[in-house]
Amino acid sequence: MATQREKDAAEYLKKHKIMELVDNLTSMLFFYRPENPRQFLIEQLEQLKMSQQSGVKGPNLFNSSNVDAVIGILDPANQKYITFAQYKHALTMLGVKDINECPEGVNEDRISHETFRTEAMEGLQRRSATYVQQ
Repeated sequence: MATQREKDAAEYLKKHKIMELVDNLTSMLFFYRPENPRQFLIEQLEQLKMSQQSGVKGPNLFNSSNVDAVIGILDPANQKYITFAQYKHALTMLGVKDINECPEGVNEDRISHETFRTEAMEGLQRRSATYVQQ
């Protein structure tokens, strides 16, 4: 059984999204492998601070070209749409939480590339926003 101190620590970590922050920074370190990791981390934290204060997008491991590559894999025939199952699976694999269960095109089982791109980028941005959003 957890002590009150452990419960308080867990609540603090959750409230301030500390685990998400550490996970995001670690992922970026492994992906980019900068020559000066400490300076890289400082720059990422500065970008995150600016993002929080100004509403500008913060540091993110994935960008639109990565999402476009996923689209290319999901739709190799370039039909300009993917199925809802593909949409949901791809967003889950990208680490997006709180997936929109009713995106445009869901009734026809045809999610456009643009809808997927928008949902993916917004979801990735929410995931990398390792501060409490106002």
